[in-house]
Amino acid sequence: MDVEKDALEASHTWDLVKRQPDMSVIGCKWVYTLKMLPEGTVEREKARLVAQGFRQEYGVDYEETFAPVAKMQTVRSLLAVAAMKEWRLLQLDVKNAFLHGDLKETIYMERPPGYTRGDDTMVCRLRRSLYGLKQAPRAWFEKFHATILHAGLVQSENDPSLFLRSTSRGITALLIYVDDMVVTGDDSVGIEELLLVLRSAFNLKELGDLSYFLGLEIHRSTAGIHVGQRKYIVDLLEEAQMDDCLPCNTPMEQNLKLRQLEGDLLSDGSLYRSIVGSLIYLTHTRPDISYPVQIVSQFMSAPRKPHWLAVQRILRYLRGTQEVGLLFPTGGASILEAYSDADYAGCQDTRRSTSGWCVKIGNSFISWRCKKQDRVSKSSTEAEYRSMSEVSSEIVWLRRLLAELGVTCQDPVRLYVDNTSAICIATNPVLHDRTKHIEVHVHYVRQLVAEGTVELTYITSEDQTSDLLTKAVSTSRHWFLAHKLMLRQLHQFEGGC
Repeated sequence: MDVEKDALEASHTWDLVKRQPDMSVIGCKWVYTLKMLPEGTVEREKARLVAQGFRQEYGVDYEETFAPVAKMQTVRSLLAVAAMKEWRLLQLDVKNAFLHGDLKETIYMERPPGYTRGDDTMVCRLRRSLYGLKQAPRAWFEKFHATILHAGLVQSENDPSLFLRSTSRGITALLIYVDDMVVTGDDSVGIEELLLVLRSAFNLKELGDLSYFLGLEIHRSTAGIHVGQRKYIVDLLEEAQMDDCLPCNTPMEQNLKLRQLEGDLLSDGSLYRSIVGSLIYLTHTRPDISYPVQIVSQFMSAPRKPHWLAVQRILRYLRGTQEVGLLFPTGGASILEAYSDADYAGCQDTRRSTSGWCVKIGNSFISWRCKKQDRVSKSSTEAEYRSMSEVSSEIVWLRRLLAELGVTCQDPVRLYVDNTSAICIATNPVLHDRTKHIEVHVHYVRQLVAEGTVELTYITSEDQTSDLLTKAVSTSRHWFLAHKLMLRQLHQFEGGC
C-alpha cells in the first residue's frame, strides 16, 4: 500500500482541496492481489487503490469510455509472422499505466483509506486517471497513442492496438493490450529507438523475451513458437473441482444433440456460466474445443443437467490435453489459405446451421470460428454458402493486416469447400432461381471470386480441416483434424521442455 501511495503521489495524481457542500465525491478502496508466475508460484504481493467508478454520473463525470484492445487474431498473426521470419519478441509492461492518463473532467474522490490523518475536510481532486474510473482506459490509451505516434510509428488501419513503422532498415511492430506490450520486427535499431522513447515517457518494466502474455504461455525453439494455456487449464479444473477427474479422448460425445428444455434445471447456474465463460477464452489457442464450447454456451441463461454433463466432458478432455497448444513453425511460404464448412440444420431447437471456418498463413493457423448462423438455411448448399461468405470477409481483413506486417500473400487466396453446388453458385451467376431467396450481402463471395481475390477449390469431406469446427467426430478423426490444425503437445515441440 505504501509503494502504491508513493507512486500516486510521485505522479501527482491528485491535489488535496477543501470539501464543498455542492461537491460530488466518489469513494475509493484498496484491492489486494497476488501476481502469479506461469508455474503457479507467487511473484509478488500487490495493492492497488481503486476509485468507485460506479458512483460516476454519465455526462457529468465522464463521457467516452471505449479503449481498443488487441484482437486475438492479430496476436496470433503477429506470432505466426515472427516465427516465419524468426523475429525476436520482446515483452514490456507499464507500471501503474492508468496513472499516466490525463483527466479532462473534474472529479473529486475521498482520501485513501488508512491515509486520512489530519484534516478530515480535505478531499482529492483528481488530475490523472485512476483504476476504477469509467474513463481510465480511454485516458491511458490516448496518452499512449500520442507518445507512440511521436516516436514515428503509425497506427494500423486494421487493428487500432497495433502500431507499425516501416523503413529501409525493416519493420518495427508494437502490439498493446491495456498495459501489456509486445515489440517485434527485423529493424533492431528502430526497436531500440522505440524502447528509448517508452522508457523516457513511462515507468517501463522490460520483461525480456516473450514468455507469458494474456494467459498464453509462449515457448520458442528452432522449430518455431508453441502457444498453450496449461496453467489456465489447471486453474479451470480446480475451479470446477475436476482436477483429479479421468481424462477422455474427445471433447464431445459423437452424435450428441443437446436441447434447450431437456433435463432438470441446475439449482445454481453460476458455476456453469463461470466455467463456460472461461472455456470461451480457452478457444483462442484450442480450436479443437471450439464446436463443443459453442454448443454449451447457448444454454447460459438456464443450464440443465445434460448441458453440465457436456461441460464436464470438455473438462475431462482438457485434463488429458493440458499441454496441447498451437504450433507456429519457423520458415515456410507466405501462402494464405482458408477452409469453410457448415453443419446443415444442426440446432435441434431452431434448425439453424453451424458455420465453421479457419484460415492459415503458411502452416500457421491464425484465425478460426464456429458460430450458429443467424437464420435458417433452406438447403445444405445455402448453409455452406453463408459460411463461405463469412470466411471471405476474414480473408480480406487478414490480407490487409499481413500486408502491414510485411507479408505479401498470393492472389487469389484459395478457399477449400467440400460442396460443389456452393462453388457453382459463387462462380455462376446464371443460377438465379436457386439463389433468389438468399440475401444480396451473402453474394459478397461471388464478387471476390469475380475480382480474383478468392479462388474456390473443392476438397473432399474427409480432408476438410474445418470439419472439426462444425460437429463432434470420432476419436481417430478428431486427432487427425487436430493435427492438421497444428495442435501439438509441448513435449512434441523441439526445445519445449
